[in-house]
Amino acid sequence: MKVLSKKNFPAEKYSNAVVGFGPEESQFVIGLTDHHNAVDKLDIGTAFSHFGISTQDIYNTVEKVRASGGVITREPGPLVDGGEGTVFAFMNDPDGYSFELLQRPPTPQPLSHICLNVLDLDRSIEFYNKSLGMNLLQTFDLPQERYTVGMVGYGSNLTQTVVIELKYNYNVTAYRRGNGYAQVAIGTNDVYKSAAAVRLVIKEVGGEIILPPGPIPKMDTKITRFLDTDGFQTVLVDNEDYQKRIEEREMKQNP
Repeated sequence: MKVLSKKNFPAEKYSNAVVGFGPEESQFVIGLTDHHNAVDKLDIGTAFSHFGISTQDIYNTVEKVRASGGVITREPGPLVDGGEGTVFAFMNDPDGYSFELLQRPPTPQPLSHICLNVLDLDRSIEFYNKSLGMNLLQTFDLPQERYTVGMVGYGSNLTQTVVIELKYNYNVTAYRRGNGYAQVAIGTNDVYKSAAAVRLVIKEVGGEIILPPGPIPKMDTKITRFLDTDGFQTVLVDNEDYQKRIEEREMKQNP
């Protein structure tokens, strides 16, 4: 990954950076925030599970992570010991965030997914399908690992798009939210229409609009925020406004 943008907000007492494998207008990226007055270590909690990264050579990637000081929490291997399938590994970054590394062919989205732990998988799949128009791309159940997964996203090819991995862990009835994971951001051509669609789904299956659609002061960007059925936050951002912000930033950097 490389740093795509970085900005300091002294009045608000925080800084943020955007990192990813490609331009943020077309790639899934990670936003990093440093709260200047934070005394205690952020609590990632147990609700957020991990990020996913696709790589063509997982063994080489694991050794690079290890050499850089990362902690490998699961060595590369197939999903089921002795079985066939995707080779994967797990690592932790210096702040304790978990990343799943997946061996895959070349993909336009190397930062491939985020995984969220949910309490009712069917309800979560329904929420993302109806509110955001995401397709159910794959489901699988691993009784020996005691969890079931549903992959939702746009498009039809699991390895060529970004997905949200919704994970139901057997017999878990509650998760600790923590404060180390904020939200997922998704672009939309009409924030107001998208918010109206989300509001209808919330009435049906649950969730909450926490910021009605409209422009954000100082940002000149229209957004809306809502919580899904498990309390995970999503922000919808106006595509045209966001593109203007990127262009303005690039003009300042390259006058």
